[in-house]
Parts: sequence; C-alpha cells; structure tokens
Amino acid sequence: MVHVLGIQLPDRELARYALTHIYGVGHKTAHRICARLLIHDTCRVADLSPGQISSLAAFLSSPSTAPAVPRFPLALPRFQPPSPSTPMREIQTKVAHLIKGRNAAPPPSKVHPLPRGGRDPLPSLKIETDLRREVRENIAHQRMIGSYVGKRHAMGLPVRGQNTQSNASTARKLNRIDRFG
Repeated sequence: MVHVLGIQLPDRELARYALTHIYGVGHKTAHRICARLLIHDTCRVADLSPGQISSLAAFLSSPSTAPAVPRFPLALPRFQPPSPSTPMREIQTKVAHLIKGRNAAPPPSKVHPLPRGGRDPLPSLKIETDLRREVRENIAHQRMIGSYVGKRHAMGLPVRGQNTQSNASTARKLNRIDRFG
C-alpha cells in the first residue's frame, strides 16, 4: 500500500481511480492530476515510481505552490522524427527554428487549451482537512443566518428537497453528528 497524505491507496487499483479515495478528488480532478504529473492512464499504484509518488505527495500537499506545467509544442504534420543517434541540442535548435518559422502558431507557453473557466483549476484545489473545514463552516454559516437549509441541517433532515416520507433516516443519522442550537 502506498500512503499519500495519510491515505492508503490500493496497490492493485489504477492510479487515477485510487486518487478518488482522497476526500475532494473526483474522477475529473484525478485525471487532471495524473496528466499534470505524467502518470499514464493504465498505470497502477504499485507501478508508480518513487519519484512519481513523491511528486504526487508534494503536489497534493500544496497545489498552489506546485511548479507550472511543462508545455510542449505540437509537431507539424510534415515532421520527420530524427534518428536516435542525433544529439539533443541539434534537435532543440531545429524545433526552435520550426516554431519561429510558423508565424500563425502560438508560442510554446500557450500551446495546450485551458478548461472552460479559462484558468487551471488545480492550483486552487482543496482536499481533506481544508475541504472538510470549509464545508463545516458553510453549514455553520447557513445555521447562523437562519436559512431554510440551515434549519434543515439543525433538525437532521434532508436539505436538498428529498422525500422525507420514507427515506430520510440516512439523513437523520448523518446530520445528527454535530447538533447544536
């Protein structure tokens, strides 16, 4: 078992699905994290290298201070890959000349498209304790201002319009935890 931020990730599970065991990380966010850290979609947790595990832990511990995503330019359709014996410096100079020759192409720092919001959502990611605290504060705020949702929380009833005739017992169990006036 791999431990990341005190959470056990199952070895046999795919990395992108194992990340959803972290409170606040869903499927889309896990997929974005794997893409940012260059973890393949079919990679299992047991197959992660120690470097990938440490980069994952470092990213999840403070996403706002994580280094920027490396952006690589896309190859042109007529691009011929160089032979493996070609020195890397020669390859880099050729690519730089190709990019400069394409006037209509954006610079390499602007190559990949951003999500609909226009910004990267990962730096503002809140998980585990921070997210639980925020949810608890939001509920306390709703109760303090006396809103309908806050009153429903205080009574231990469903707050999103669910049927209370037959299936509110789960909500009563869950909302009973921190009942205070």
